[in-house]
Amino acid sequence: METRLLELEISTDWRERAECRDYPTDLFFPAGETGPAEIQIRQAKEVCARCEVRDDCLLYALEANQRDGIWGGLTSDERKRLRRRWLAERRRRTG
Repeated sequence: METRLLELEISTDWRERAECRDYPTDLFFPAGETGPAEIQIRQAKEVCARCEVRDDCLLYALEANQRDGIWGGLTSDERKRLRRRWLAERRRRTG
């Protein structure tokens, strides 16, 4: 158990360098994906586009199966589609 906690700690150290750390959390958790939420999603994605740890964030979201919010510049629906492909590739590599 201690090893797993250490792995989790190491895998989330990217958060200290994340561009989003200086923005309100709710910006990255819009209520829906249409209407007024579209503006919020665009704004969140603009922040992600400038982020040096965007790939780490996305990988974390895929591994942790984060279902809500903008992670690594992708919405929940975008991540869901990517995660299916990511899991299939991962299974294929581990055989």
